[in-house]
Amino acid sequence: MSAPFQVSANSRDEAPQFVLPLVVRLEKSAPPGRTDALETAARAVLNLLSDERALGDGEWAQAVRDWEDARIRKVVRRARGAEWRRAEGLPGITLTGKSAEVRVFPPVPLDGWPKDLAKLQVSGTELEDPEPPVGADRSAPVLWLNPELEMSAGKTMAQAGHGAQLAWWALPEAERRAWRDAGFPLAVRTAEPAEWRELTARGLPLVRDAGFTEIAPGSCTVVADHPALR
Repeated sequence: MSAPFQVSANSRDEAPQFVLPLVVRLEKSAPPGRTDALETAARAVLNLLSDERALGDGEWAQAVRDWEDARIRKVVRRARGAEWRRAEGLPGITLTGKSAEVRVFPPVPLDGWPKDLAKLQVSGTELEDPEPPVGADRSAPVLWLNPELEMSAGKTMAQAGHGAQLAWWALPEAERRAWRDAGFPLAVRTAEPAEWRELTARGLPLVRDAGFTEIAPGSCTVVADHPALR
């Protein structure tokens, strides 16, 4: 996973490790579409990063700083029914997409998850789109996925969150405000192979995964293509 550009990999590894929990609502009768879940997770991360509680002297600010000083790990778990209601009772932010609900929580120590989140399942978060997603509006930010990688929906949601976060870090303050005020419009799409090669050569924010789960260390997973960064 990528981290702030000015921090070395070694110093990130030596710092205490934190994780950003995300929980996707996965009811048996009405699972969300995969693309909507990816986009909702990315917007959830952006909403937390821009929330006043995560800034300055806000109640989440120190946890966010501690997390960003290490590796920006994100873990997506799934919940339904009473599990989801308990998760909603914890401090956090719920984002609702067309069919997806994702709740993001302030960072927690890697081995210090709240009980009601720790018991939730990570595996099994497999989602499908009811129909193929339409082409991305390139006048808005697009998080492009590597077409050569196979990842679970949960893993891909975390990677989309990484891409959104790297774009947020790279933007000047005025562009951050404009994106936030617009409601963080974005799309998540899988690039064509030739387009992926071109995107990775343009100097845009690029997520390189640490390889803790599913894919090899150093794998490039997402390019964050924000119009202000082109």
